Amino acid sequence: MAVDHGQVEVAAAWARVRHNLRASAGQRVFDRWLKPMELVAPDEDGVVRLTLPSAFMTDWVRNHYAERLTHEFRAQLPQVRDVVVETASALQARIVPPAALPESKPAPVATPAPIAFAAAVPQRAPAERPAFDPRYRFDRFVVSASNRVAFNAAKALAEPGVPRFSPLFLHSGTGLGKTHLMHAIGHAFLDADPAASAVYLPAERFMFEFVAAMRARDTHGFKARLRGVDLLMIDDLQFVAGKDATQEECLHTINAFMDAGKRVVIACDRSPALLEGIDPRLLSRLGGGLVADIKLPETDLRHAILAAKLAEVPGIVVPGDVLDLLAGRIRGSVRELEGALNRLIAYASLTGDTIDMAFAHATLGEMLAGPAKRVTIDDIQRAVSVHFEVKQLDLISARRAQAIARPRQVAMYLAKQLTTRSLPEIGRKFGNRDHSTVIHAVRRIEELRGVDREIDSAVRTLLRSLEG
Repeated sequence: MAVDHGQVEVAAAWARVRHNLRASAGQRVFDRWLKPMELVAPDEDGVVRLTLPSAFMTDWVRNHYAERLTHEFRAQLPQVRDVVVETASALQARIVPPAALPESKPAPVATPAPIAFAAAVPQRAPAERPAFDPRYRFDRFVVSASNRVAFNAAKALAEPGVPRFSPLFLHSGTGLGKTHLMHAIGHAFLDADPAASAVYLPAERFMFEFVAAMRARDTHGFKARLRGVDLLMIDDLQFVAGKDATQEECLHTINAFMDAGKRVVIACDRSPALLEGIDPRLLSRLGGGLVADIKLPETDLRHAILAAKLAEVPGIVVPGDVLDLLAGRIRGSVRELEGALNRLIAYASLTGDTIDMAFAHATLGEMLAGPAKRVTIDDIQRAVSVHFEVKQLDLISARRAQAIARPRQVAMYLAKQLTTRSLPEIGRKFGNRDHSTVIHAVRRIEELRGVDREIDSAVRTLLRSLEG
């Protein structure tokens, strides 16, 4: 049997990554969360896939180590585009045998030769079968009055036959279920018609691929790839605001789908009427379909979401009064609510403590309190500069020294937590940085809070100061 050199190369890199993670995370965290990860034999060019035995563990590792895993792999193999963490039960794939992943001594670092992650496997066009998240299906979406119209519209659009309406425009604040519904549409549509094809693109990726096609003088190929599928889904449309060429292509693409009687789903953080910097022709086309919003979850829905989440983690006991506390105090996004429950369970599993009211207050203090006053980004920058003893101007400067970069990341994280500003707006307040820099900062601080007591203490102190 021929040796798959690409697989061997990735397996060797994974051994070194595991060694580095064990050293940096500590034995306890590594054994509980990172050691169970298994490497899947690569099946896409430049994509490394890792699996975990439960959805809960998958969520925790994604939230705390996704960026670190990508960084570690790219340090070993620059060809790596992305690292995907999935639940093993939801993924039918080959697992690299444990024997290929030595636990003791890492393999010596060698200059990696160019590798083909799937050299022996015929490649399928990525646009035809997106990797829809296995957790996001209709039967796992908790329905109530606040999201029923959007849920029913999504199910209707996914049904086979002539679509009753198109486009479907879903809008809500962050973390309320738009992306869940889009992935559920994809699953249901392709399950009902396995011969059909679909494409799911965040608006940023649509823009990136379109610009890359223009530079390569291959816009025809870009158009053919998108317009040849049966279902088009574009997420986070607000990120193309002000990008005239991208909007023009987006409009032409949607028009082509409409003319062909195909399905289009668009998701955004606000309704078409409130979008700024978007071509009026595009707004008119989007508003001509079905516009459905998802409102903040009411108390009954928050209880139902917590119950559904707990059902996925057998053996974990959370008392009713603690669930009442979470449902009553955390009234923002579903993601925030689930994150609070995940944090309780994770901290309890790491410390061995019993989950009760005292533990919940000690673990989720700042999340349960909620902001008592309106906090501005200027307020946050002043507080962070005082706490870390740096100049406020340094936080918006181009300086990248660690002594400046880490406080800047903390300030961006706090701006995301305590203000209603969008990611691009936060980036502009920190020296006109791109919103992707803000995303990186937020994820990095979230990760550090789980493993670095000094950072976690600083964030807690700053939260108390700013919210008081």
